[in-house]
Amino acid sequence: MTDFTEQDLSDSRFEKVHLQRATFHDVSLTGASFTDVDLSGVRIHSAWLDKVRMTGVEVPDLEISGEIGRLVVNGVEVGPLVEAELDRRHPERAAMRPTTADGFREAFAILDRLWGETLDRARVLPPEQLHEQVDGEWSFIETLRHLGFAHACWISGVVYGFPSPWHPLDLPWDEAPVHEGVPWERRARPELHEVLALRRQRRATVAELLERMDDVGLTRRVTSATPFLRDAEDLSVGHCLRVVLNEEWQHRLYAERDLARLGG
Repeated sequence: MTDFTEQDLSDSRFEKVHLQRATFHDVSLTGASFTDVDLSGVRIHSAWLDKVRMTGVEVPDLEISGEIGRLVVNGVEVGPLVEAELDRRHPERAAMRPTTADGFREAFAILDRLWGETLDRARVLPPEQLHEQVDGEWSFIETLRHLGFAHACWISGVVYGFPSPWHPLDLPWDEAPVHEGVPWERRARPELHEVLALRRQRRATVAELLERMDDVGLTRRVTSATPFLRDAEDLSVGHCLRVVLNEEWQHRLYAERDLARLGG
């Protein structure tokens, strides 16, 4: 096995090379060209695929999960079709795109109800299963911990401007840069009631913000006081709330998917 770490292999040519089971982590393939390659069984996670073009491909079995903008398949723009089908399957999903303060209040109320149903499903499982990962994804407990981080980062850190809003159980995303003072305890195994107590605190912070929010307040410009998002421009209160909404919505779907597997 050859290990390439912190090397610049730009403009390299690979021909008749076997890379089965190779691992690519924190690698830039910008502008790379793949011709006559076998990508069977490839798993791509946390990737940026802007302006990717695939022609002459055979796709007997392909799954894509993520934020999809323009996606054209055989000349058909399928992005709007996917969005419409997801809205049909999940009628509450349309409410996750609010543009007014009342809309945000309604959206978070819906999330509270849906997460309550998800927690009911989680509570019937043995506690150890709530720490079990399915297909390498976060466990149920890790999912709740990550949502705690999202709230701390976008609401406390950006909207309120707290430089260190973290709790020891907060869990950044896997590829997040390491910053001093930011929690990064991957091996922690807190009990469900511990992460739920933190979750209630985070949710109360959003509720307090929304209680006195009006439509003009959503447009207020904000900047990050934490090491994250320092270079982000044109952030507004509404943008930050929308990010948290999306995190809450998507991760609940992931949790429901995995709980169904764990519950058999």
